[in-house]
Amino acid sequence: MRNAFASQVTALAQEKPNLVLLSGYIGNRLFDKFKDAAPRRFYNVGVAEQNMIGVAACMAMSGLRPVTYTVTSFTTARCFEQIRVDVCYYNLPVVIVGVGSGLGYASLGVTHHSCEDVASLGALPNMTVLAPGDAFETRAAIRTPHSHDGRVYIRLGKKGEPKVHSAVPEFTIGKTIQMTDGKDVCIISSGTVLPVAMEAGKRLTEAGISARVVSLPNVKPMDGALLAECAAKYPLIATVEEHSILNGVASRVWQWMTANQVTGMRLLTFATADRFLKTAGEQDYAREQYGLTAEAIFEQVRAAAAGKKLQRVA
Repeated sequence: MRNAFASQVTALAQEKPNLVLLSGYIGNRLFDKFKDAAPRRFYNVGVAEQNMIGVAACMAMSGLRPVTYTVTSFTTARCFEQIRVDVCYYNLPVVIVGVGSGLGYASLGVTHHSCEDVASLGALPNMTVLAPGDAFETRAAIRTPHSHDGRVYIRLGKKGEPKVHSAVPEFTIGKTIQMTDGKDVCIISSGTVLPVAMEAGKRLTEAGISARVVSLPNVKPMDGALLAECAAKYPLIATVEEHSILNGVASRVWQWMTANQVTGMRLLTFATADRFLKTAGEQDYAREQYGLTAEAIFEQVRAAAAGKKLQRVA
C-alpha cells in the first residue's frame, strides 16, 4: 500500500503544482521519483512529527495542498493536538497519511500499534477518515481529497498486502464498495483486513451461508444508505476492522442503529479488544490474538446464523 501511495502522490504532484509532500523521517528512497518530479516540493522534517503538522497547516494557509506521511501511531497519537487545533479548527485542506496502521507494525511492539486512531481523529469536527482495503483503493483514496477542500486522514497498511481489486474502483466520499453479493449475511470490512473478510465470506458461501461482502474505506462519513439497506435486508451483519472495538466502525454502526431505532438485526463485531497486546509477533500473529482471522470470522458468523451461543475472543 505504501508503494501505491508513493506512486499515486507522485503522479498527482505532476498534475497539481501546489501539492507538497512532508515526510516524518521515513520513506526517503520511497519518494525518489517524487523528488525527481518535484524536487522543491518534498520536505523531510526529521523526527519532528508535531512540527510537521504545524508546517503543513501554515502551507495550507498559504494556498498549498500539503500531504503529510509517517508512521500511523506517531502522526495520530503524538500529533493529536496539532491536528485538532492547527488543521481541523482552521478547516485547512491537509491530507494526513499514516502508514502501518492497526497492527501493521505488530512486531515492533505497542509503541507502533495503532488501534485507536479512527476513534481519536474521527471525533474531530471537519475531519474525514478513510481506510482503504488494498493498493487499488489506496490509489483512489489518495486522489479523492484533492477533489474537495476537506481535511482527510488516510490510514494505510505497510507493504505486501494482497490486492483484492483488479483495478482502481469507483471511489466516493461516504460510500462503500460492493465486493460480493449475498442474501444471508452482510460483512462490512474496513481497511487492510479486507482480504481476511473476503476469505471468510468465501468460506461461508461454500458452507451454504450466502455472504455479501462490502468494503468500507469511508469510515467518516459512513454510508447511511448502505446501513439502511442492510437493516432492511439482513438479520445478521458483521463488521471487521483492525481497530479497537471502542469507537471504531462497530461503534459507528451501533450509533447509527440506535439513532434510527433499528430492531431485529444482530451485529457481530470483529476488532481488537480493549487491551494492549504485550507479546511481539508479525501481523498475522497479532491478528490471531484478537480473533481477526478468516477462520475465526467464519466460525463465529456460522454459529450466529445457526442461533448458537458465541464464544468470542476477550
